[in-house]
Amino acid sequence: MDVFFFFKTFLLLLLSFLGRGSGELRELDAVQGHTVTLRHQFSVPDYLVILWNFNDGNEAGNAATGSAEGVKVNPRFTGRLVLNATTGFVTLGPLTAADSGDYTVSIVSSRGTQTEEMVLRVLQPVSDVSVSSSLLEAVEQNSTVVLTCSAKGSFLEFTWFRGAVAIVPDNKRVTVKKEGGASVLTFTGVLRADLAAPISCQAANKLEEEKSAGLNITVHYGPDQVTIAPPKPAMFISSAANFSLTCASGSSPAATYTWYRDQQLMKATGPTLSLEVIKGHKFQSQVGAFMCKAKNAKTNREVASVPVSFAVMDPLVGPKVTGPSTVLIAGVSAANLSCAAASGSVKTVSWLKDGAPLVAGGGVAFFANMTTVAINPVQKGDLGAYACRLSNPVNTVEASFKMVVNYGPEPAVVSGEDAVEVHDNVTMVCAAASVPPATFTWKFNGTLTAVKTAQYLIKMARYKNTGTYTCEAHNAVTGRNSSHTHVLSVKEEGALDEGLSDGAIAGIVIGVLVALAAAIGLIMYCRQKVPVESPY
Repeated sequence: MDVFFFFKTFLLLLLSFLGRGSGELRELDAVQGHTVTLRHQFSVPDYLVILWNFNDGNEAGNAATGSAEGVKVNPRFTGRLVLNATTGFVTLGPLTAADSGDYTVSIVSSRGTQTEEMVLRVLQPVSDVSVSSSLLEAVEQNSTVVLTCSAKGSFLEFTWFRGAVAIVPDNKRVTVKKEGGASVLTFTGVLRADLAAPISCQAANKLEEEKSAGLNITVHYGPDQVTIAPPKPAMFISSAANFSLTCASGSSPAATYTWYRDQQLMKATGPTLSLEVIKGHKFQSQVGAFMCKAKNAKTNREVASVPVSFAVMDPLVGPKVTGPSTVLIAGVSAANLSCAAASGSVKTVSWLKDGAPLVAGGGVAFFANMTTVAINPVQKGDLGAYACRLSNPVNTVEASFKMVVNYGPEPAVVSGEDAVEVHDNVTMVCAAASVPPATFTWKFNGTLTAVKTAQYLIKMARYKNTGTYTCEAHNAVTGRNSSHTHVLSVKEEGALDEGLSDGAIAGIVIGVLVALAAAIGLIMYCRQKVPVESPY
């Protein structure tokens, strides 16, 4: 090194030391491999020398000097340091970690020396940010998951994320601590929500930041509370119904299900218990308590549902009423009606007649748990439509039977005129209640006529039609007869005109009296209104 230059530099260093100011120390951060410009805060007058010195803690010395003779750069910075002779700024780069340290600039002029100190920190770039886990599969509440975020770089700060949301530790169950150049996130008694989204970590310093890829960790949980549907089925379920039981529970992995009836394991698995499987166990129609249990193979937990109680019963099918096939005659025959279903268990039986409840009494009696009705003897009132209603807890069915009771004829009645005038038309009608309907014959004065209908018609009556007319009603099934005699009198024309009746005569008399009273009243009224002349 030039002795003169060395001496001059030493002298200037001494002067700069003697003239060092006491300004605020500035801190500068820059990234390794990048370039930084060190700027002083002075205006630059005509100067004699500009000195830039450094101290990295291990070595101290002059970095660069500028004077009228030119710029001199310490070999340590050759090719990387440029001193701007006009501004006095120094540009350094590409930076290495060894460039970190204290830098001092001294500007010496005829008016004195101005000095400023600054600290340069060369930061290692943020890179290789990654997250690792102590477990890739965990059991909820049982496992502790420890996540470690590692990265390269200087002066790093770490932030943890669940998906896009920053994780805030509670410093109890969820903690974060720094270990060397890494960050450790711990979930004690991990919950499914803790790891519901990919976990990532961001490493940053003042100049850079970088985020890791998301890490997915499986949290096995459950079974949660087991629900069974329907929660309140009917006490009796028809074996022909579209019915099943379904169990559900939150679980990861999905739970496996087993089914029980009255605490006894059934031959059934899966979340759905079908009616066909239930019927296959042949529990008949007895009520039982059904429940399911959900089990998680990873958590080794098993949870049972609330039981539901019901029985499966066959519906009633094919109801039929069986009645008498012989001819029934009122007062003579007896009848039995029986009711049954082709399949299904009958619990209650009721009978109707013509839509109204049929009750025991008189000739009606019930037998065989109401499945049979006995009527002895049958009467005409027993004729009608009988219905049998069969019920069990799952359905009600009905069958009907029309019973015919033959009776009569009851006493015949002839209606018609007792007396007519010659040449009048005459109609006589014979009626007699009967099942089946009666047939009729007529006799005139004891002699059988050709009339075979209920109506006997005479056109243009003559005197010879006067006499007795007898109607005979006959029931071919019961073999019974009834008759009625009617007397007809044929009179001369006008013989039946009897003049005014007593009522008509009384009405005329009353009318005359009322008119007479009105006339008298009117006369009296008029006389009172005529003025009388005074004699004076």
